[in-house]
Amino acid sequence: MNNFELAAKCVEIALKHKTLYVLGGFGAPLTASMKRRVKDQYAYNNRWDRRNRIDEASSDTFAFDCCGLIKAVLWGWKGDLNAVYGGAQYYSNNVPDVGADEMIRRSLDVSAGFTGIQIGEAVWMDGHIGVYIGNGLAVECSPKWADGVQITAVENVGAKKGYNGRRWTKHGKLPWVRYCPAGDINFDGRVTSEDARLALRAAVELEKPTEAQKLSADVTGDGRITAEDAREILRKSVGKGD
Repeated sequence: MNNFELAAKCVEIALKHKTLYVLGGFGAPLTASMKRRVKDQYAYNNRWDRRNRIDEASSDTFAFDCCGLIKAVLWGWKGDLNAVYGGAQYYSNNVPDVGADEMIRRSLDVSAGFTGIQIGEAVWMDGHIGVYIGNGLAVECSPKWADGVQITAVENVGAKKGYNGRRWTKHGKLPWVRYCPAGDINFDGRVTSEDARLALRAAVELEKPTEAQKLSADVTGDGRITAEDAREILRKSVGKGD
């Protein structure tokens, strides 16, 4: 999985699925049996406030915690209500079952400076982790605010009107993710004139890009794929872009 695919899947979960923060969760639908299981497994989930939220959740709600969100996506989560873990295969794709702090410890190019952070990098603070999705935003699963998977502002980059936000401590590249540069729409690891051509076709609606490709192509950061994006990608392809 590449960084744009990771970010796009996290956005999909935040926007298109019912979710609830459940300690130890990595995408399981909250069926009656799963509710009993998570409450028995973790004392946190059996606190009166958390227990009530879990008991009240509909069976089409998926359980995640912060690192469980990332692991679920990397384990192939599909949003399948008929699968025990929503389609995620535990410990698959060579991704181990590790917590937030271990994830950042294993990450590459870890930095406390947020200039140049890439889409799909992990954002971390003590005991908590999320995924940067670009334009000053992240997806995280937290019991705060929406109490589930949600899009929030990365205040290290700048406050965003209309979003809850927090300052993270560090960011880094997850070791199980292949990082492609912005503008690399065909995900071959390079920005070339072919990427510019694809961006232009998408801008004039001759090409239907995937959500991951949309994130990569939007190099101007305005939330759209335009001819300006195609121009900037072409400049990058000949070494004249950022």
